[in-house]
Amino acid sequence: MLLFSILMAAVAPGISLLTYFYLKDRYEAEPIHMVIRVFLMGVLIVLPILVIQRGLLLWLGDGPILFSFTISAGVEELMKWFVLYHIIYNHTEFDEPYDGIVYAVAISLGFATVENVLYAIYQPMSVGSLLIRALLPVSGHALFGVTMGYYLGKAKFAAPSKLKRFLLLAAAVPLLEHGIYDYIIGSGSTYWVWFIVPLMIFLWIKGVRKINRANARSPFRLMGHEEEIKL
Repeated sequence: MLLFSILMAAVAPGISLLTYFYLKDRYEAEPIHMVIRVFLMGVLIVLPILVIQRGLLLWLGDGPILFSFTISAGVEELMKWFVLYHIIYNHTEFDEPYDGIVYAVAISLGFATVENVLYAIYQPMSVGSLLIRALLPVSGHALFGVTMGYYLGKAKFAAPSKLKRFLLLAAAVPLLEHGIYDYIIGSGSTYWVWFIVPLMIFLWIKGVRKINRANARSPFRLMGHEEEIKL
């Protein structure tokens, strides 16, 4: 019973955050089955990511900068980007800029949820530890997903001349954010909290702004406005 409670506590933050970002779609919500499918993709990529990271650790070592920006953030964010670009980017359901955020958050939280469950199983965790993980790594993955999805949404509807730039930003910016996050967490400094809290506040503020901008560019927003005028 205790194990079940711990597992539910480990899963709950990812589901709650996914629900929050899903409901932020103001004009045409994505089919639930598509969002769940992408979430499960995030679950499935955990194993190949762990294998690649283990190989890179053995090959390159675990220097703090190398680990934070290449082995951890680099592998995880590039794998998410690769899956989203090849499976979701050209899907017919990806039909407004905010959809990029929904799907990127879904795959990120699928990964983060499995990561949280593994920590709960293999490391003794108190309720306080689970709460910290919900506020930091789980929400961090969601916010990196917001950044990735925002630029994927811009790429999807951009002029051909700007397409490559936005696709590059969709991979590079969340990788940079994730790398900075990991570097702070792994620094070993007793003052890490004084750096991570401002970073998380910044990511949340920036994330909310990107959500609003993506929704503002929705073609369905314009259609809804035209229907109001006709009425």
